[in-house]
Amino acid sequence: MTVQGQHFELQLAQGEADIRAAQRLRYEVFVDELGGDGALVDHDARLERDRFDPFVDHLLVRDPMRDGMVVGVYRLMRQEQAEAAGQFYSEDEYDLEPLRASGRKLLELGRSCLHAEYRGGGAMFRLWQGLGQYVLDHGVEVLFGTASFHGTDVGALAEPLSFLHHRHLAPADLRVRARDFQPMDLIPQADLDRRAAMQAMPALIKAYLRLGGCVGEGAFVDKSFNTTDVCLVMDTARMTEAQKSMYTKARA
Repeated sequence: MTVQGQHFELQLAQGEADIRAAQRLRYEVFVDELGGDGALVDHDARLERDRFDPFVDHLLVRDPMRDGMVVGVYRLMRQEQAEAAGQFYSEDEYDLEPLRASGRKLLELGRSCLHAEYRGGGAMFRLWQGLGQYVLDHGVEVLFGTASFHGTDVGALAEPLSFLHHRHLAPADLRVRARDFQPMDLIPQADLDRRAAMQAMPALIKAYLRLGGCVGEGAFVDKSFNTTDVCLVMDTARMTEAQKSMYTKARA
């Protein structure tokens, strides 16, 4: 799948060279910027990698004006790919039984990042377009995945975490739960400052909320990645037509 528009090119990784390009960008963002680490991270080659990379699809945004440099990535794992890998990536952090029990076609989203010079522009929109096409191509019904706040000081994140819990908690039939449970209802709903909560919300989480996304119960503090994670869930059947158009319009 290749989509062109503006000056970006969108494609699924076709081989090891493409995957390594994605891993190099992930290293810049998750290791250099955010201070993350992992058992398979290659610091000498500057590659952020893990055991799931061979089983998934890697969605890449390239800038042809810079020799096709990869400037955005998304990692996509369908249920059959998770079975081949032995589990979904986020199952180490969340009990996904409500999603599995739904009997619906699942897609896990992960490792989304953009090169620092391409944030706030069209590259993210191209990733959303590619994701929308992928969802249609594979008949995906429920999308989910962990999204991160930088840092592990939960007290400093009390406002946005509480806002997500009180205003965007997933319906019971899709409500996954953190395994190493960190409560998110740290501030009573009546005392929430919505503006402060949204200002502290990462851009990716805001984008999911605009698409009708909701969150599982509890956060997961990932000390190895220096993040506090929430599990986002999007049910395509519950999305409005306006929400669907945000990631399906102008698709290939």
